[in-house]
Amino acid sequence: MAPSVFWFRRDLRLQDNPALLAAAAAAAGDDGVVPLFVVDPSLWGPAGRTRRAYLSASLRALDAALQDRGGRLVVRAGDPVQVVTDVAREVGAASVHASSDFGPYGRERDTRVADALATHGIPLERLGSPYAVAPGTLQTGSGSPYQIFTPFARAWHDHGWREPAEAPPDSTRWASVTGRGFPDEAPPDGLELPDAGEDAAHQRWQEFLERVADYATDRDRPGVDGTSRMSPHLKWGEIHPRTLLADLARLRSEGAATYRTELAWRDFYADVLWHRPDSARDYYKSELAAMAYDDPDGELFAAWAEGRTGYPIVDAGMRQLRAVGWMHNRVRMITASFLVKDLHIEWQHGARHFMRWLADADLSSNQHGWQWTAGSGTDASPYFRVFNPTTQGKKFDPDGSYVRRWVPELADVDDRHVHDPSAAPGGPPAGYPAPVVDHAEERREALARYEEVRR
Repeated sequence: MAPSVFWFRRDLRLQDNPALLAAAAAAAGDDGVVPLFVVDPSLWGPAGRTRRAYLSASLRALDAALQDRGGRLVVRAGDPVQVVTDVAREVGAASVHASSDFGPYGRERDTRVADALATHGIPLERLGSPYAVAPGTLQTGSGSPYQIFTPFARAWHDHGWREPAEAPPDSTRWASVTGRGFPDEAPPDGLELPDAGEDAAHQRWQEFLERVADYATDRDRPGVDGTSRMSPHLKWGEIHPRTLLADLARLRSEGAATYRTELAWRDFYADVLWHRPDSARDYYKSELAAMAYDDPDGELFAAWAEGRTGYPIVDAGMRQLRAVGWMHNRVRMITASFLVKDLHIEWQHGARHFMRWLADADLSSNQHGWQWTAGSGTDASPYFRVFNPTTQGKKFDPDGSYVRRWVPELADVDDRHVHDPSAAPGGPPAGYPAPVVDHAEERREALARYEEVRR
C-alpha cells in the first residue's frame, strides 16, 4: 500500500483526531503516514509574534510526541498548494488527509489544494472539524442559519456530538521525509506564554475540572483563578471540545453546565462566520457602519493599547494581554467597550490589536466578540449599553486584586479608591496617569453619535 500524508493545521494532537485515524488506516502497511505541517506565509505573517511563538512551541511539542511513537513532524514553509502537492508526489502518496477547515481563508485554500492534488490523481480527504458541531450543520425550522444564540444552543445540545476518538494505534508507522526546519519565533519582550502542546492541554483541563463546580460564579471575577484558560489549546486543536464535553457530561454542577454553554458560544460564532465570511472584517449588521468614529492613529489608541488610560480595570486588562498573551473574558468586554464607546474608535482596530497579541486569537470568536460589544453583531449588546469601567471594576474586582497584580503603581491605593484613584486624597499615585477622557462626557457623546445614525 502507498503511504498517506496527514496535513496538520488546527489539530496539533494525536488523540481524538478522526482525520489522523483515517490517514493511518489508509496507509495500513509498511509505508506509513507522513505527518506534515505547512508554515503558510498568508497566515504566518499577519499572525503577530505572540501567536507565532505559541504555534512554534506547540509544533515542537507535537514533534516530541511523534518521536515517542517513532516518527518526526515534517515542517515545510510555502504556499500549501505547492508544498502539500510536492510532499504527496515525493512520497508517492495515495491520499492526503486533513481535518476540515471552516474559516474563510481555509475553505478557499483547501479548494485550491484539492484541485492541485486532483491533477495528480491524489484525493484530499477531509474529515471532522475543530468544533463539537461543525459549522453549517444546524439550521432553523425554515432552513436558514441561526442568528440568535439561545435557539442555536438548544439545537446544538439536541444535536449532540460524537464521542472522542481513540489515538492512532501503536502499530502506526510514520514515514520519514526531510523537513525544512521548525519556525523559531520568540514572544514579544516581557511576554510569558503558557506551556503548549497536547500534554499541557490535558494537564490544564484536569486541573480545571477540580474547580469547575465554581465556574458559574467565579468566571466573571478576573482576580480569581476561576476560568479554564483552555482557549489557546482549543485554538490550536491541542485538545478537542469533544474531550471536554465527554468529561463535563459526567458532572451535574451549575459550573459544568455554564462551561458547556461557553463551548456552544464558540461553535455559534464559527457557524456565523461560516455563513457570513464578510463579518470577519465588516459589520454583521450594517446600521452602525455609518457612525462617526475618531482617528485610530492618535495618542488615545496608544494609551489604550499600552494600558495607560487612567482607568485601572482597562489598564490591567491591556497590560495582562501584553504580559501573558491572554486576557480575562469579562475584561475583554470592558476594554472593548472603552475603545469603541469612550474613545470612539471603530471596533476593527481593537479586534486587529487583539488578534496580534492573543495566543488564543480565533477569528470567529474574536471578531464577533468585538461586534457584540460594538452593537453590530449577533445577539449584540445594544449600542446604548456603555460599560462604566469604574463600576465594572468595583463589581467584578471588588478587592482590587486583579488591578493591583497588573498595575503595580496602584498596589498601595486603598480599596475604596483602587478603581478610581483620581478620587483618592491627593489624586492618583506617582507614575499613574489621570483619566485620558471623562467617561460621563464620552458616554453622552457616544449616544449622540448613535442617535445620528438612527435618524
